[in-house]
Amino acid sequence: SRVAEFGVESPAEWDIPPRTGTEWLHGLLPSSYAAIERQFGHPAGCLSLAEDRWRAELRRARLTPFRLPKKERAKDEDEAAEEAAGNGEAAAKRAKKARALPAMLPPARTGDLREFLARPPAAADEDQETLLAWCAGIVSLARQHGYLSSTADSIAVYQTSVLLANLRNRTQPTPWDFRDAAITCLEKDRVPKRRDIGRLCDQLLGGDRIGRIGYDAMPPLARDVYDRLKLLPVQLEARNVQRALLDFTKHPEWLPASDLLWKLRCLLPAEVVRPIMGQRQLGAAPPYQESWDLAIGRHQGSIIQLGHEGVTVEFVLEQRLRRKAFAADARTVDALEAAEQALLFLKSERLVTDLGGQARALLVSEPDVRDAAPIYARISRLIHYYRSFTRLPDWCADFVTTGYSHYCSLLPGAFADRSAKPADVAAMLQFILTLESLALSLGCERSELLIAIRQAGPTTTDPVKMALLWSVECVLQLRTLGALREQFDRVLENPVALTTLPEWLNGFLLSLSFTPVMSGFTVELMSKAFAHLPDEILMPWLPALLRGMRDHAQASGSLATLLKEAGNVFPRGLGALETWTPPWEQRAASPALEPATTLARASASACEAPSGDPHTRAFIRAHPACTNALARLLGQPVEWSEVAPEIPAASSAIVPAAVSGAPAVGAILLQHHPKTARALSRLIGVAG
Repeated sequence: SRVAEFGVESPAEWDIPPRTGTEWLHGLLPSSYAAIERQFGHPAGCLSLAEDRWRAELRRARLTPFRLPKKERAKDEDEAAEEAAGNGEAAAKRAKKARALPAMLPPARTGDLREFLARPPAAADEDQETLLAWCAGIVSLARQHGYLSSTADSIAVYQTSVLLANLRNRTQPTPWDFRDAAITCLEKDRVPKRRDIGRLCDQLLGGDRIGRIGYDAMPPLARDVYDRLKLLPVQLEARNVQRALLDFTKHPEWLPASDLLWKLRCLLPAEVVRPIMGQRQLGAAPPYQESWDLAIGRHQGSIIQLGHEGVTVEFVLEQRLRRKAFAADARTVDALEAAEQALLFLKSERLVTDLGGQARALLVSEPDVRDAAPIYARISRLIHYYRSFTRLPDWCADFVTTGYSHYCSLLPGAFADRSAKPADVAAMLQFILTLESLALSLGCERSELLIAIRQAGPTTTDPVKMALLWSVECVLQLRTLGALREQFDRVLENPVALTTLPEWLNGFLLSLSFTPVMSGFTVELMSKAFAHLPDEILMPWLPALLRGMRDHAQASGSLATLLKEAGNVFPRGLGALETWTPPWEQRAASPALEPATTLARASASACEAPSGDPHTRAFIRAHPACTNALARLLGQPVEWSEVAPEIPAASSAIVPAAVSGAPAVGAILLQHHPKTARALSRLIGVAG
């Protein structure tokens, strides 16, 4: 080697230079018995047992181990004289103690070294006392943890330990013999509480011991954490878990420490800092009170290792978020979560823009729809936040337009793919239909959705997905509720098709997450099923229906929408239930009172002018296109007749005749609501 001081045989000497002003950049890590055991491949707990054995041998041989002396202060002359005078007495005491020391060790024997090393040590009284203490201690611990143990069990553990040691060719039981004996004698079929006998033996024989690093040897990040958290009313160096109760109304200076705790929660393991009360959300002010469980003293190594990644917590958090979003296996929901955390904890628009752009790039390459629900939840929170405070950023607008087009392209395959879950398809439709108005305003076209729905129709066979498809078609006016109602009326009369009714209902419940239009139809369908189906058909699929409703109550607000619609349909009290008639039965008894037909009749009656007002009839006669368009929109035929000769107008003009039905409906409507007719008269300049 070119280094002169290389190796142990080099005669070159190297003088240690004086200490420089360089501070610690990384720091030490607190060592532990468990880490040493893992490093050298020892069984768990062997270091604790070795330490106990070492101390026991020191006590038996009455030896004092060598220890480094502590730094002592300078002694004055009086203390030096007293020490010199006492040296003689101390020497006499040591000589007396040496003479009184019995021969605890066996006499030395001459012979082969191999024989000496292979021979086990002689049994000592302290070993037997230690074993007795272990047997009594394990029985006491077992009784505290719910085991039915007594003194007879401790005797059984002792005798079994000796038996196992003899079977294993040992002169005295080892801790492992004792552990096996305790498990054999005390363990039951089930564990009464949290710890079993093996875990109690480990606790009795000695657990893991962790060191501690001083403040000066910590990296800058760890010292910064301790400095910023020293305002809190807790002891950060304590080994036990500290409960921090933070009242920001009395101590507003604790808010920066709370911000740091939330950042550490994102970086450290869950057991280091754990919130008990309080949360942080986008757009919400910090709560008035928070409660935390802090175990920083116990997990000091986690904070020191965090200091190896950077100088400040904010810098490390930014690097972690970037690695999370730009990882090779990152998905869109990971990038969105990173963007949300950057906006919530770091308040960095530059970082949020970078992470949002990465989320948009990952969305294009999404191969399936399994993450549609969390993607919609996170992007909707971000959109609501930006709409409340500032304008929508460019990356968020690009994400909405890209997601609308991408999910529209995935719709036909998702409906046909049997591996795609109906809940994921419903979440994808929720993204498309809920954010459709925003996407259309940003340049998307609804024809993408229409084409995708028409392509998905012939390939859909799953009843749940078919119900989702029918719901979307009703929203897009590709299918009417009347046709859907007639179809399910035939299903209720067909015993073969009734087996798939719970799956159809599950699909309609899923559709309530993106459209409330189907809530009334779902209530009607369930009411008809419970009213008309016999018990031998209704009872078998009732448990599946209840389990599906429980899933909807936990996952989304579909069940709440259904209950709200049911509360609007059914009567409030039990007294009115006897005379109550369901709205769908009223509609079936008088089909002429359909909403569209009633509105058409009212409009047609309103279009009819009084016989004594030729000006209104002349106005309608001059502009017939509006009346024709209104009739086509309502689905009602309009017949035009020649004008009566007594009206002073062009003799060849035509006016609309009344739509078939009772003409009194329009008159009643205008009589109860005259403001609309008066406003229309003022608008067209006709006195009414």
